[in-house]
Amino acid sequence: MTRVWLVDRQFDSKGLVRLTYATEDGERMHTKELAEQRLVTGNGITAGRDVDDTALGESPADDIERFAAEASRMAAEHDPDDVV
Repeated sequence: MTRVWLVDRQFDSKGLVRLTYATEDGERMHTKELAEQRLVTGNGITAGRDVDDTALGESPADDIERFAAEASRMAAEHDPDDVV
């Protein structure tokens, strides 16, 4: 298992939210899609999570630096279970 941190969330016109979590070095990422309604009725989105290594992909080269900065900031300011 690898700890990843929330680095991006995007909303689409179909009511879906795409959450992107990345490792602190920004090199690896994990995405999760869920219904926007779940943000309201669920337990919220956490700052970090542990994911299986097989669920991680390579981050796009253009995003590595941004993901690393945001993941490091999230790790410094939040516990993994903090709702953000």
